[in-house]
Amino acid sequence: MVSSPMSEGLIYDKKLSSVGPAYATDPDLVYEPRNLDLAMKLHFLRGIYYFERQAFEGLTILAIKEPMFDWLNKYPVTSGRFRRAESGRAYIKCNDCGVRFLEAKCDKTLEEWLEIRDASLEKLLVSNQIIGPELGFSPLIFIQLTKFKCGGTSLGLSWAHVLGDAFSAAEFLSMLGRLVAGQDLGPPFDLAQSLTKSVISHDPPKVAEDPIAVKRVEPVGDNWLTPTKFKVEPFYFDVTATHLAHLQSKVGPKFGPFEAISAIIWKCIAKIRGKEMESNVVTICKKSEEGNKVYGMLGNTQVVSVVKADFPIVDAEPSVLAKLMREEAFDMRDKIDEAMARENGVVDYVIYGANMTFVNLEDAKFYDFEYRGQKPVRVSYWVDGVGDEGAVLVLPGTNEGGGGRAVVAILPEEEIVRFEAELKRERLIA
Repeated sequence: MVSSPMSEGLIYDKKLSSVGPAYATDPDLVYEPRNLDLAMKLHFLRGIYYFERQAFEGLTILAIKEPMFDWLNKYPVTSGRFRRAESGRAYIKCNDCGVRFLEAKCDKTLEEWLEIRDASLEKLLVSNQIIGPELGFSPLIFIQLTKFKCGGTSLGLSWAHVLGDAFSAAEFLSMLGRLVAGQDLGPPFDLAQSLTKSVISHDPPKVAEDPIAVKRVEPVGDNWLTPTKFKVEPFYFDVTATHLAHLQSKVGPKFGPFEAISAIIWKCIAKIRGKEMESNVVTICKKSEEGNKVYGMLGNTQVVSVVKADFPIVDAEPSVLAKLMREEAFDMRDKIDEAMARENGVVDYVIYGANMTFVNLEDAKFYDFEYRGQKPVRVSYWVDGVGDEGAVLVLPGTNEGGGGRAVVAILPEEEIVRFEAELKRERLIA
């Protein structure tokens, strides 16, 4: 979407600094991301947490940064920088370079900003940086604190997906809130290790098809930017409890909100693209029931599965699509792991947008992040680096939302106007 002229001068007085862990990490320690982590390296999570004025009122920037030193000490990997082994596989050097911290001011009140609800403007509240082109100088995390005219505050989190999924990102921020509340976070996570000796194979790689859940892209080298044919942009809308009740009556009461919303959107997008271009294969990402075995640990543990339909989506009943998504999803994590292992982790894949992708974030504990006793009044998340097929994120609604859901559709820019019209036709939005 074209940036609005009203964005000019909205965000001003920007300042950039760094925050690192409280104590020095052993200089020989590194962290080797797993295959599933590296499969996500071209994706970046952007999250924004909106707080009323009481959360940060009266605090200097130094006072806000002070607990972050111990917080980052808990997660030494987040302050590291990427390097490459002799084999070309990327790993993180735990060198305490820290995360980037941005300060800014906004010319609107928090209430005015939330009423605008413009995706192109919301991007001003969080860094859009990727990793690269110089790996050794690229922070993995950016935090942006923006003060609104009324004293309200937004905290923007830019998160390299290679560190972990959205559930990990939510837990990472919640840990900061617990520390500010006086809780002891305990010793740092023992995620780091000495670098495994790289083995360079001179044998030709085994020929095998890539898993259907991923798309191989041309090598990006050290500039981790997803190559796409189309410009993809986020489009936000809220599904109120009333709209959700209508949806579930249409799809069937036995299906949850995520399945109902996803089924309708799948059909909407099929109508836009037509039978020749419709997505008969979709990817579904959701929280793993096992999750991270250690409380608070980071990682890409979410389930990545695919669903195939052997019939035209345009003609399908939403209840049939919802049933397919719930009962016929095939877990692809082992296949992705094997594919990355065959290539020693150096292949460049896209997962979000390789197929039309539906991401279930209903269980993400975004609203558990509490700062000085204040919970966010709204949380937004989207993904950068989505492929051409697009992605849809279903998030929990606000605490005052009464059971609704927040939805972010990340689609080719040229489809968004028609997509909005289809949503209105389906009575998903007013």
